[in-house]
Amino acid sequence: MPGHRRQPSIELLEFIGVVRENGSDQPSLPPVHTPLSYDYVLVAKTIDDQQKETFKKQLAFIEELKRKNLKVTKIMDDNIVFYGIQAPKEIFEKYRYLLKVSDACNWSCDLNVVPLSTRIRIVHFILNHTLLHTGEDLRTLMKKKVFEAKFCLHEKKKQRELRQSWARWSACLQGQPITAVRNYFGEKVALYYLWLGWYTYLLIPAAVIGLIVFLYGLAFFNSSPLIKEVCEANTVMCPLCDKRCKVWQLSDTCMYAKVSLLFDNNGTVLFAMFMAVWATLFLEFWKRHRASYVCEWKVSDWCEEEEELILEIVNSATCTPKKYKHSYLRSTLVLICVTIMILVIIGLTLALVVFRVMAAVLLAEGSWEFLSLHSNTGAMMLGAFLHYLIITIMTRINRIVAMKLCEIEETRSFAATERSFTVKMFTFQFFTYFSSLFYVAFFLGRINGHPGGYVRIARKWRLEECHPSGCLTDLFIQMAIIMVLKQTISNVFEFTGPWFNTWLKRKRTQKLQRKCAHCYLKEDSESKEGAELCDNCKLREWLSNYHLNDVDSFSLFDEFLEMVIQFSFTTIFVAAFPLAPLLALINNVIEIRLDAIKMVTLERRLVPKKTNDIGVWTDVLEAIGVLAVIANGLVIGVSSDFIPRLVYRYHYGPCANGTVTDIDCMSGYINNTLSIARVDDHNEFSADQMETHSGLKLSYCSYKDYRSNEDYSLTPQFWLILAVRFAFVILFEHVVVICKFIAAWFVPSAPIEVKNHRLFDKLNRLKEELRCSDDDTEWDGKV
Repeated sequence: MPGHRRQPSIELLEFIGVVRENGSDQPSLPPVHTPLSYDYVLVAKTIDDQQKETFKKQLAFIEELKRKNLKVTKIMDDNIVFYGIQAPKEIFEKYRYLLKVSDACNWSCDLNVVPLSTRIRIVHFILNHTLLHTGEDLRTLMKKKVFEAKFCLHEKKKQRELRQSWARWSACLQGQPITAVRNYFGEKVALYYLWLGWYTYLLIPAAVIGLIVFLYGLAFFNSSPLIKEVCEANTVMCPLCDKRCKVWQLSDTCMYAKVSLLFDNNGTVLFAMFMAVWATLFLEFWKRHRASYVCEWKVSDWCEEEEELILEIVNSATCTPKKYKHSYLRSTLVLICVTIMILVIIGLTLALVVFRVMAAVLLAEGSWEFLSLHSNTGAMMLGAFLHYLIITIMTRINRIVAMKLCEIEETRSFAATERSFTVKMFTFQFFTYFSSLFYVAFFLGRINGHPGGYVRIARKWRLEECHPSGCLTDLFIQMAIIMVLKQTISNVFEFTGPWFNTWLKRKRTQKLQRKCAHCYLKEDSESKEGAELCDNCKLREWLSNYHLNDVDSFSLFDEFLEMVIQFSFTTIFVAAFPLAPLLALINNVIEIRLDAIKMVTLERRLVPKKTNDIGVWTDVLEAIGVLAVIANGLVIGVSSDFIPRLVYRYHYGPCANGTVTDIDCMSGYINNTLSIARVDDHNEFSADQMETHSGLKLSYCSYKDYRSNEDYSLTPQFWLILAVRFAFVILFEHVVVICKFIAAWFVPSAPIEVKNHRLFDKLNRLKEELRCSDDDTEWDGKV
């Protein structure tokens, strides 16, 4: 395009290393169809008995394709038959014309050829909307094993180029060739990788600041008066369970207190505020980069509904569009089912709580002294592993349920089904991942009661208690185990699974014959119209694609879901786990190349999909950003000891009321958070439990709570702390939300250059249409 200049947003992305477009000012055009290319391939098992219903349906479907003027090439290989599908030029000319006259036209007049990615998409639509006289479509036929597989072919030359520039481990720290990815896999895949690259890049400042917060806590690892008070305390704590658990020394948990301070310090408050604003800036700048690229690709005005109508007309000139439908009965039924499913997931969380309570009792009553002393921590870690197992199982169940609910809804199109499925699947997964974390963050240690009045499950097992240093470490342990296991194990299986399947398929089949020299030269040169590869070389190419791992319409959805769940971990409870952005950054650097290698070399080619946005995922990410503000405010205000420490420093400690002393202002804080329980007041603990390991018998012990030592009623300090907690949460959330709104207002969703480019592009196209209209009028007058 003469005079074309790339958008500054794209230049910025290339400068910072998110993308690598080879510095070209000219927009790269997608590869076009060559005579050697086939648009699609169907695979079926060879059937000897021609009277079988399966064979008849197979032939009937191929005949239906031929009636639509599709060229079908049949090649046999042992017990497999391949059908190569090639569409005529007239189909794509019709598509180009309809797209040009549509209301959402954003078509470049310089693009006089149909890209191969567009050809594949059109033929894919025609195949999926070709029906037999029985009303069966290709999907139904594949379920009945009439056809074994369907796929579009990888292009060896472009595949090799992508492997060299993108899909290799040595390119981990290089930018991504987004335009080349778009030309090969379509806009939908390209926007996913653009989003993932931008998300990964913005994780760098978040990871650095999170590491600084962690190091800030590490700097006071040994000098903090709170840690000294715990490590040097002579305080005897009450038994953690019934029967065999005995009293224990607070100083035994010295290391636990040190770990708590690494994540529960003053720096986490500022970091949580930073991450809330960070999430907003990430989304707003993403919208700008997306707008720049879709403008560059000429899909800004692309409309999904019009694209579908155009494809339906191309498939059949006598088609009738599917009407919009809405049923309150179906919507109510789906809503009830979703509610039941969420309740089931929450029920699993409660079962997990019961498991941890029982595990804590069994570990405390066990013979292993180390586990007996750290029974609560051990139970928490076991619970985290069980939680990961539940996540793995429920992910499969959630997918099945979400798909069934979409079938009940009877959505109008595949795009509508995909949106509905995305919302439901993410909702189920969110509750599966985070229900347990919400319990640990906001309920653990707050509903367990007190000596003489413990809350018990089935009047038998006491609920878990928090450590005197706070509950935030329990949340950190839970998050760290789930996040590390999820990222590590999923990445290992995500790569080794497809690699092993591909290797196994190739091992079981005979070695393919080398491509003949004549066909090899054809692929590297300009082919003449009508030129084709020989049957042997076609078979070689089709078999190599057939042996790759299968993909479907939801393959990209799985990648998006994984990253959005990770984004939730990175933002929602970041106050309890400031190292989450660092772990996410390391994972994403690997994830980008792993997905690229898998997509280019280990899997069949995805059908290129056209789009101009990441769809409903934008709304999901914005909802997560709002939830992150609420959750982090509650974590700091309710879960952490930030507010109790603040109240103690300025109201109850040595420095209260402005008093200046030589003692540290936080001196005595740990002791202030403890209450005393006397054995004479209740029959909660037996005489054996109140005996220390040295044989000393005690008549009282301490526990964490703000209660009176006489009647166990809550003290005025408890109510003051509670009031300050709620005041802080409200203040924190209002301040951060205001900052988010200011950030969203300050950063426009589309650069001015993009808006101006679209404005002039539309003006020029209207002028061109008017000029063409005038020329036609003059010609008619002369005639």
